[in-house]
Amino acid sequence: MTDRRADAPALPPRKGPLAGIRIVEIGALGPAPMCAMLLADLGATVLRIDRKGDADLGLKRPRHLDLLLRSRGAIALDLKSPADRDLTLRLIGQADALIEGFRPRVMERLGLGPEACLKLNPRLAYGRMTGWGQDGPLAQAAGHDVNYIALTGALAAIGPTGGAPAIPLNLVGDFGGGALYLAMGLLAAIIHARGTGQGQVVDAAMVDGAASLQTMFFGFMAAGMWKPERGANSVDSGSHFYQVYQCSDGKWVSVGAIEKRFYEELLQRLEIDPATVGPQMDSANWPKARAILAARFASRTRDEWCALLEGSDACFAPILSWDEAVDHPHMKARGTFVDVAGVHQPAPAPRFSHSQPGSPTAPADLGSASAEAALQGWLPAKDIEELASANII
Repeated sequence: MTDRRADAPALPPRKGPLAGIRIVEIGALGPAPMCAMLLADLGATVLRIDRKGDADLGLKRPRHLDLLLRSRGAIALDLKSPADRDLTLRLIGQADALIEGFRPRVMERLGLGPEACLKLNPRLAYGRMTGWGQDGPLAQAAGHDVNYIALTGALAAIGPTGGAPAIPLNLVGDFGGGALYLAMGLLAAIIHARGTGQGQVVDAAMVDGAASLQTMFFGFMAAGMWKPERGANSVDSGSHFYQVYQCSDGKWVSVGAIEKRFYEELLQRLEIDPATVGPQMDSANWPKARAILAARFASRTRDEWCALLEGSDACFAPILSWDEAVDHPHMKARGTFVDVAGVHQPAPAPRFSHSQPGSPTAPADLGSASAEAALQGWLPAKDIEELASANII
């Protein structure tokens, strides 16, 4: 089969290590657009295909505040329409990768499944983002992040002693176990295709990614170094040296002084005699030690503790709100947060020494002018004009 990408117009210039890579994103929620955002942030040209009409895609907000949609163009199509589906296939034929986040078999029913797309574009990295995976007894069941991390054991391990499991936002399943693993898988598949000419399906399941994130802890369990009870271990809120403490003003701080020398510096700066808390790694001492450190931190404000501990080797940081994090001097110095069209948001990550990405751009609207601009570099100008005239875009 001829590689149809050879007929594609030149892409508008992009900056970053992924400049020149083309990706078609089929509109979805959560981890799929997060993956697309990550790749677009690093310079890939991503074209998002949203649903025509007022489809219920979940949490409603003004489009310019749906930040996961930044840094890429978008068009709205009806994938059940033959003309719209044909346009989608034409775009997929020119792409290095595709991202979709439907339940298994939905793309096949639309005529856009892996068989059809890889026949058209044999080098395509076909990325599939689901919670349960493409197969298995739960593959067709509805679910969300909390369900996926529950099944992997991650949720059971997070929370205080004697308390309920603590929901860690949707960071572990959707974004850590989902978006990041799909992004890694797609890049691996693109590299493979460039070396072999062979595309493939990337089955990124949040249960698989969330399980993978716990690899170190499975080793701890096997070595007898981890208790199954929640909040009973060194880095799960069980210990006093990897803990959060409330200050006299009601604000909170964190300490993570695991290593011996860092722990010794923490106690020294807190003016706590090590003999009063007992050996650091003896868990029998942890409840008493937590109480001693809690009383100490409760004696001053968060700002006072920052003046004493921040920047030291005591492994300390204040617990900041999102508003406070944006204004912290370290975050400002690194440019960790940026302002895009008046909206504070995280900057692209990671950093690169020779191919630094450009600044993020605001999410594109779905107006005709924006759609025509989004298709530049994908289709010839006359074809874009014809699509607009026919009200396909």
